Amino acid sequence: MESSHADAPAARTDAEILARFQSTRNQPSGSRTLGFHLVSVSQADKSVEVTFDAKAELLLNPMRQIQGGYLCAMLDECMSVACMVASGMTHVAPTIEMKTSFFRPGAPGALRGIGRVVKWGRTIAFTEGEIYDAGGRLLAKATGTAAPTPFKNYK
Repeated sequence: MESSHADAPAARTDAEILARFQSTRNQPSGSRTLGFHLVSVSQADKSVEVTFDAKAELLLNPMRQIQGGYLCAMLDECMSVACMVASGMTHVAPTIEMKTSFFRPGAPGALRGIGRVVKWGRTIAFTEGEIYDAGGRLLAKATGTAAPTPFKNYK
C-alpha cells in the first residue's frame, strides 16, 4: 500500500545519497578532523564504506600510533552513517552504547571503515563497524546500539 502523506520523503537511490555526502559543504567538524570520506552506500545491505585520513599531527598518541579514542570515533562515525543510510536518510541514530575491541595499533595515513546496521527497530538499532589499515589488516571492531530519531531537514 502506498503512503498518501504529502510530506513523506521521496526515496533516494544509493548513488544520490553518496553524491550528497560527497558534495556537502556542511560536513561536521568532527568528521573533518577524522578525515572522513564516504566511498559507498548500500541501503539494501544497510551498510557503508568510508575512508579516513588519519593525520599524524592530530590523532597520534606518544607512541606515534593512532590514539584509541580516535579509532572509536571513526567506528562510531561508520555505524552512525550506516544508520542514516538504512533509514533512507530520514533518521539520525545517536549512539546509546558502544563496545570496541582493538586488534593492532594503527599508523597515520589512509584507513578504511565499514559500518552496518544488523537490526533496525522502531526504537533501537544494532550496529557493527570495522576499521582496517592500508594493508587491509583489521585494527578495531565495534558493536553498538543507537536510538533512531527522525529528522526533517535532509533535502
